[in-house]
Amino acid sequence: MRVVRFCLSLLPLMITSGMFYSILPIYISKELNASEMVVGSLFTTGALTGAIVSIAVGKVSDIIGRKSLIVLSQIFFGLVMLLYSIINDYIFAYPIHVLEGFAWATLGVNAPAYIADISERRGESMGVYNTVVHIGWVIGPLLGGFLAEFFGFRLMLRAAFVMIIFGLVLTVREA
Repeated sequence: MRVVRFCLSLLPLMITSGMFYSILPIYISKELNASEMVVGSLFTTGALTGAIVSIAVGKVSDIIGRKSLIVLSQIFFGLVMLLYSIINDYIFAYPIHVLEGFAWATLGVNAPAYIADISERRGESMGVYNTVVHIGWVIGPLLGGFLAEFFGFRLMLRAAFVMIIFGLVLTVREA
C-alpha cells in the first residue's frame, strides 16, 4: 500500500508532464516565436543535461537518500512551469531546459530506486509506478490542450505549477 500511495503522490507531476511536453512545442513556436530547429534544440538541451547528470545524481542518492531528491525534483519541475509562464523570449528557455533535464534525471533515477527500496514485490511495484506514469500521460495532454486552448498557454503552465505543488505536499507527507 505504501508503494501505491507514493506513486499516487507523483500522479499530479505525471499529469503536468503530459500537459507540458505535449503542448510545449506549440507554446514555444507561437508565443515565443521560435523555429522548429530551436524547439528541437531546447529538447536536446534538457535530454543532454539529464544524460550528463544521471550517474552523479544516482551516486548522491546512495549517500543522502532518495526521498529528499524526489522532493527536490518536484520543486525544480514546479520552477520550470513557473519560469516558462513568465518568459517572453525563447532564449530564456535554454536555462529552463537545463533545469528540466536535471529535474527529470533526479526523478528518473530516484523514484524507481525508492520504490525498489520500500517494496518486496519490486516488479509489481514498478508496474504500479508505470501505470501512474501512463495515466498521467492519458490525462495530461487532454487537460493541457483544453487549458491552453480556452485559457491560454501561460495559465496552463501556472495550473501545472499548482498541481505540482499539490503533488509535492502529498509526496512529503507520504515519503
